[in-house]
Amino acid sequence: MQNIELVIFDMAGTVVDEDNVVYKTLQKAINEKGFDLNLRFVLEFGAGKEKYQAIKDILEEIKVKNFNEKAAIIFEDFKAMLSEAYNKLTVSSYDGVEDLIQDLKKANIKVALNTGYNKNTAQLLLDKMNWELGVHYDALITADDVEKGRPNPDMIFKAMEVLGVPLSSKVLKAGDSIIDIEEGKNASCGITVGVTTGAHTREQLVSASPTYVLNSLKELKKILLD
Repeated sequence: MQNIELVIFDMAGTVVDEDNVVYKTLQKAINEKGFDLNLRFVLEFGAGKEKYQAIKDILEEIKVKNFNEKAAIIFEDFKAMLSEAYNKLTVSSYDGVEDLIQDLKKANIKVALNTGYNKNTAQLLLDKMNWELGVHYDALITADDVEKGRPNPDMIFKAMEVLGVPLSSKVLKAGDSIIDIEEGKNASCGITVGVTTGAHTREQLVSASPTYVLNSLKELKKILLD
């Protein structure tokens, strides 16, 4: 077992329980332009990505002509719709996550959050949960902080730089989507974890060959601390 110095958690679907509101809103924004996509399809091709890129990839997958231009229009609608949805939404962390984070910090393991959201959306979620920098997490890295989003490893490398962890072999990346696992592998993380609380099923997560697939992040305590 590697001596893990940094754990990087994805946000929505991993540590933040927001009932898939982002992808439900993404689905709604796309379908209002004359499409009829179900949520499972949106999750399969959009989960974990920067949201403009997610829209482009979804439209390209269904072979929409001029998908870049149409994606730009949908993205603007999506941002307005998501802001409205989040302002009404009650969000919380998943059961046991806050205790896990405190146990990690007591063991001198640093905790970073990374997300395909922009900075404003990520901060809105954290504010709703009353999570504080230095208490619940040591760094927040969003799509705004890097040039290339997932599955590129840039957000992981940025977190390592900010928190002074030089070796990716000492990093664990956990997320609820295949693209989270790919991101961790592309960064050569020592451990990659898929968790079944969010976007993708156990079968989908297993297909990406992470180190572990867990039903709950609480199981990390046995892996890292026992």
